[in-house]
Amino acid sequence: MHLNFLEILSGFIVLFAVIDIFGSLPIIIDIRNKGGKVSAFQAAAISFVILIVFLFLGEAILGLFQVDISSFAIAGAFILFIMAIEMILGIELFKHDSPAGASIVPIAFPLVAGAGSFTTLLTLRAEFALINIILSLLLNIIIVFIVLKYTNKIERFIGSGGVYVMKKFFGIILLAISIRLFLSNLSTLLIDLIPKIKGI
Repeated sequence: MHLNFLEILSGFIVLFAVIDIFGSLPIIIDIRNKGGKVSAFQAAAISFVILIVFLFLGEAILGLFQVDISSFAIAGAFILFIMAIEMILGIELFKHDSPAGASIVPIAFPLVAGAGSFTTLLTLRAEFALINIILSLLLNIIIVFIVLKYTNKIERFIGSGGVYVMKKFFGIILLAISIRLFLSNLSTLLIDLIPKIKGI
């Protein structure tokens, strides 16, 4: 266990871009306008528990399918790349077709704790210390709580233009990080593969 500020910051930025709670403001507002009750604490707490459980058990689950972390990280890098393209170009490749709900569905799952964040956590685990990932996740969950608690005030303060600029900016950051994750884990796989090739 060793704290690393750069790892915490990098993990925070990646998770912030993937969770994209500010980009989800229209969905949250629509749910509330339709009479859906959203408990900020409940949604944030459930999201954190789901993600922490997956962070610790995800590797064991992969082991059942004989998939190593580096291979999963490369697959995750592709997912992050596609999500970054979505954010930058303003297109929709992933279909958000979960049924409407409130705190648990669809906000806690799959809006916050969804396929993208699951993949990201295991991708980060191939690169960063576990304690730094947990702190990065905790910081993001705190932001999720604040956004859910003060949705209407934040929307008025930032404005639609602010949300748009933030989404493009973090899309570019996410794109760069996805490329770095791909290259670093590809080199790890190649290093492991070379001795096997020589032994054939």
